[in-house]
Amino acid sequence: MLDFHQKGKVVVTFKDRFAPYVEQELRELGFKPKNINRTYIELYASMNECMTLNLHLRVASHVLFEIKSFYLHHADDIYRRVKALSWEQYITETTYFSVNSHVENDSVDNPLFVNVRVKDAIVDRFRENTGIRPDTGSNYDGAVFQLFWKETQATLYINTSGETLAKHGYRKIPGKAPMLEALAAATIYASDWDRKSPFINPMCGSGTLAIEAALMATNRYPGLYRDHYSFQHFIGYEEEVFQEMKQQLERKIMQPENLEIIASDISEQAVLFTRENAGTAGVEELISYETCDFEACTIPESDSGVIMFNPEYGERLGEEDELADTYKRLGDFMKQRCAGYTGYIFTGNLGLGKRVGLRPSRRIEFYNGTIDCRLLKFELYKGKKSE
Repeated sequence: MLDFHQKGKVVVTFKDRFAPYVEQELRELGFKPKNINRTYIELYASMNECMTLNLHLRVASHVLFEIKSFYLHHADDIYRRVKALSWEQYITETTYFSVNSHVENDSVDNPLFVNVRVKDAIVDRFRENTGIRPDTGSNYDGAVFQLFWKETQATLYINTSGETLAKHGYRKIPGKAPMLEALAAATIYASDWDRKSPFINPMCGSGTLAIEAALMATNRYPGLYRDHYSFQHFIGYEEEVFQEMKQQLERKIMQPENLEIIASDISEQAVLFTRENAGTAGVEELISYETCDFEACTIPESDSGVIMFNPEYGERLGEEDELADTYKRLGDFMKQRCAGYTGYIFTGNLGLGKRVGLRPSRRIEFYNGTIDCRLLKFELYKGKKSE
């Protein structure tokens, strides 16, 4: 039987360039990262602590608990090595499970072949020992196993998350070209917003940035919006422990005084989508909504605060020229109306970023899917910079 209290090696995975923000989250939760890499962080934790990670992490993708690390030279050896493991201590013969793999080995030209061989090995062990064949498939409705195999080193994990943690579950209406929730959270972490001063999000689209800001400011975590994870399908899981963790999330919610979060868009439909998604997340009343061009957006008088834009990138031919004027207007707007704030523009078009007309103090690297992006930071001083 799998002991949910026993610590083991855990790997938290995430998108490239997210490492600083996942590390920040882990430390805020009281965990001590052991090894930090471009797309994963290693630490030691129990399965119960993996449950905690799944419920809290905003920027991560998956939480993996190591089963076994072993030498694996050739694809012909997969079945034998996997079948030898005691799978009956992890799942029962009636547990639905799926397998995913990441392989870098010359003997494999199709990772799906590896998935099938791992599934066959587990299924055949159960069939020989119990006479019952577990059901398997490609979706993440049940237990999920993950294999990482590079050259001659292979490691099998329990994927305790199942479906990715990068989607936070409240966004029922995605809108046009939405920013993934984990990416939005990462950009807010990168902004060093204090979660108390104003957060202004013109060009809000479906509202992901404004909503993530409201969630952070009120201590609401993604686990509030999700009830199904892979860890629930493993032997040793205790439903009462999970429910207590969910109740703890409710108790953590706070209501800061005088919080000002403003989401605006020139599209009435976009503002409606933002309000609907904010309602699902339970933060509708914490956000002010405005239908207007960004130049008419309300900017509260403040000595500090964040204003963050996620404008279009001009990915199609001819769009870049049309957007050049918009980017210049963004720079003029920040310079003229946002003194005292820190301005941010998230863009996948570095050429358009130069049209802002202001010199960024930082160019923070991100990816949006496969697009190389920058979060441009602008210090918007009151008076002269020297003052």
